[in-house]
Amino acid sequence: MHPASSTSSLQLTLVLPPTNIGGLHTALYDVSDPKSVNYGKYLSKAEAEAFVAPKPDSVKAVIDWLGKHNIHPQTVSPSGDMLRIDIPVSTANALLTANFTVFKDKDADVTLTRTLSVTIPDDVEPYLQDIYPTTQFIIPLRPKDPSFQVATPPPKLAKRQIGFCSSDVIPLCLETYYHIPAAPANATGNSIGVSGYLNEVPSEKDLQGFFQACRYDVTTIPKFNIVSVDGGVTSGVGTLEASLDIQYTVGVATDVPTTFYSVGDATATGFIDLANYLLGLDELPLVLTTSYSFFETQFEGTGSLPDTFCNVYSQLGARGTTVIFSSGDWGVYGLNPDGSCNTSTFGPTFPSTCPFLTSVGATTGFNGPEVAADFTGGGFSNIFPRPAYQNAAVESYLNTIGSTYAGLFNSTGRAFPDISARGVNYLTEINGSFWTIDGTSASTPVIASVVALLNDARLNAGLPSLGFINPLLYSQQGAAALNDVTSGSNPGCGTQGFPAVQGWDPVTGLGSPDFDKLLALVMGAQSSDF
Repeated sequence: MHPASSTSSLQLTLVLPPTNIGGLHTALYDVSDPKSVNYGKYLSKAEAEAFVAPKPDSVKAVIDWLGKHNIHPQTVSPSGDMLRIDIPVSTANALLTANFTVFKDKDADVTLTRTLSVTIPDDVEPYLQDIYPTTQFIIPLRPKDPSFQVATPPPKLAKRQIGFCSSDVIPLCLETYYHIPAAPANATGNSIGVSGYLNEVPSEKDLQGFFQACRYDVTTIPKFNIVSVDGGVTSGVGTLEASLDIQYTVGVATDVPTTFYSVGDATATGFIDLANYLLGLDELPLVLTTSYSFFETQFEGTGSLPDTFCNVYSQLGARGTTVIFSSGDWGVYGLNPDGSCNTSTFGPTFPSTCPFLTSVGATTGFNGPEVAADFTGGGFSNIFPRPAYQNAAVESYLNTIGSTYAGLFNSTGRAFPDISARGVNYLTEINGSFWTIDGTSASTPVIASVVALLNDARLNAGLPSLGFINPLLYSQQGAAALNDVTSGSNPGCGTQGFPAVQGWDPVTGLGSPDFDKLLALVMGAQSSDF
C-alpha cells in the first residue's frame, strides 16, 4: 500500500438520482406479469429513460461543482443519470477531500487505486447518488475456472442414438432431452447478445469446426457479430468461455442472429457500461446472456452501487430484453477476504441476486432423472429483499427445510437460481481442439437459446418477445412447464449445501426447460389464463 502518484489518472463515474426509479420497477413488473393487461407492452426507449433521467437541479448542481475544479464530465448513460470524469489523482483528492492510495490484493494479485473515505459538499450531496470506484474494493471475478479436459469429436448420431449423451453434451443431446427444435429460426427482429470479458474472444474457425462435428445437420454454418465496448478485443485465437458461450448459443438457437459483446473493463464499471451501451440502441438484443459473476460480499457496504448495477438491467427488461446470468460455480461457498472459507455465512453471487434478471443453475445426469450439479451456485441475497413473484415458491422451500442452516443465510432475501439446465461435459472446440467443460457458464447460454427460440415462435405469430421472464416462470403454469429436479445439493465450506426438493430450491431453481410445454404456454399466454 502506498499513496497514488498525484499525476496518475483516475476514471470515476458519478451517478445522479433517478427521477422515478420506483415507477420504472412498477412498469417492469406490469409488462412482465402474464396476469397484467399490459403484459408484453414494453416501454419505448424514451419512456424508460424518462423514469431514470435525473432532475435538472441535480445535473446543474453536479456540473457546477465539477466546473469549480475545471472538470468537464462526459455523459455515459442514455438517460443522462451517469457522468464520467478522467482526472489526475491530485484533482480527485481535492475534489473529494480524499487520499487515493494504491492497494494490492495479495490473493487476487491485483492492485486497486482507492480511498478509504470521500466527502461531498453539503450543497451537492442531495444531488449525487454515488461516485465510483472510490471506496468500493471490488475485485473483477470470472467464473471459477470450469472443469475441462481434452476430448474427441463425437460420432455422427441419429436422433434416437443418444447413448453418447450419457457422458458428454452436444446440441443434439440438448435437443433430445429438452425437446429443443433443430429447425432454423426465421423470425425478423430476433436476436441474442452474449457478454464477454477478460479478453475472452470466440473464433469463427472454431465455430465452423464445432458445427462440422456437432451440428452436421446444418449445411450453412451461421456466423456471429463482435462488438467492442470499453476497448474489448475483437479478434484472436478462441478462448474457453467465449467459445463455450458462442457455440451453445449459435449452435442451439439455430440461425438466431447473435452478437458477442467484448467488454474491455472487467470491473463493475464494465458491466454497467455494456448495459448502458445497449440501452442507447434503438433495437435491443431480445436476450442478453452473461456467464460471469462477482461475490455479493464485494458489494456489501458499497452504498447504492448494487442498486445502480441492478437498475440498468431493470431498464433492459422494461424494454423487452430477457437478462440472464449464471449463478456461479462455487456451491454455497462463502469467502473471507483472504480467500479462505467463511463458515459463518453462505456466500451468494452477484448479480444473480438482482430481482430483475434470471439466474441459471446447473444439473447433471442424462441417464435418468436430472440431479443438481454439486458446483451450482444458489442461495439468498443479503442485499436485495425477496421479490413478490418468488414468495409462494420460496416459502414452500423454507417450510420444507425447517431450521436447516438457520443463521447461515438470509431467508428473506432474493433467492436464486430461477431455472437450470445440464451443465456438465459440454463438448466445445477451443483454438482447434475439443474439450469438455463443466459449469453454470455452460447451462446459461442454453437457457438463453431456449428463450430466443420461444421468442422466434412468438415473433412469427405477431407477439412480443418474452422480456423479463421470472413472473411467468414462477406462475403455476410456468413452473408446470419445467422439469422439476428433486435430488442433489450444492456443497461448500464443509456443509452439504442446500438440498434440491420438489418445487423451487436454491440449487436448480424451478427446474430445467421442457421446450414443448414452454412453447404451448408462451403461445397461449393471455392475462385471463393466469
